[in-house]
Amino acid sequence: MVIAVVNQKGGVGKTTTAVNLSAYLAALGKFTLLIDIDPQANATSGVGIEKNEKGIYEVILNKAEIKNVIFDSFIHTHKIIPSSPGLAGATVELVNEENREFALNNILLEIKNNFDYIIIDCPPSLDLLTLNGLVAADKVLIPVQAEYYALEGLGSLLNTISLVKDNLKPNLGILGSVITMYDKRNSLSKEVLNEMYKNFPFKIFRSVIPRNVRLTEAPSYGQTILQYDPKSKGGKAYERLAKEILDHLSWQ
Repeated sequence: MVIAVVNQKGGVGKTTTAVNLSAYLAALGKFTLLIDIDPQANATSGVGIEKNEKGIYEVILNKAEIKNVIFDSFIHTHKIIPSSPGLAGATVELVNEENREFALNNILLEIKNNFDYIIIDCPPSLDLLTLNGLVAADKVLIPVQAEYYALEGLGSLLNTISLVKDNLKPNLGILGSVITMYDKRNSLSKEVLNEMYKNFPFKIFRSVIPRNVRLTEAPSYGQTILQYDPKSKGGKAYERLAKEILDHLSWQ
């Protein structure tokens, strides 16, 4: 299954979720591939890979084979395809290509059956790269920050997903939303959570990701929270989320 982690707002824990969810799915015995299609390449550096390595950009432009840009991780069930600096120009380079929204989808056909789960970290925008992520995906996971403006923009994101379903990928589904950066001491966080339960039309996972210093520290060491501090509140939260997602998918 291919899961795109998407939110056009930056700073909502999107990359943190993509990196750590993929790690915990792997730790739970699932063969998992993390693909970084964000030009900022934070998922790439967050798992300890240099940003100047060849990656998904070179594959999209037929400058490399996909099997040659799959990197090993800290456990054998977890692999990564990095972003690279040239990816920022991919939108311009793809714009005149036929079926440009299907570039990533077509690439993944070669390796899709080698993995139980492929997690795509999309850019914080609704551009051509994100469209490629959505078209390649079976399901969309939407991280939502527990803060005042969290619900802003969700409407346009859901509309974009709907347009992709109608025009490009009829079987694209929404896996659900996960609340990130939650502070149980903050009444605003609780209000946002309640608003999401009332107004978000899809599943909201019960595993809420807290604000956690260890989660923010881990990427600076090029590590997932599973490596850096699995016993931290952030580590336990992502472990719960991975188990909850697997349980949810087993019922579908």
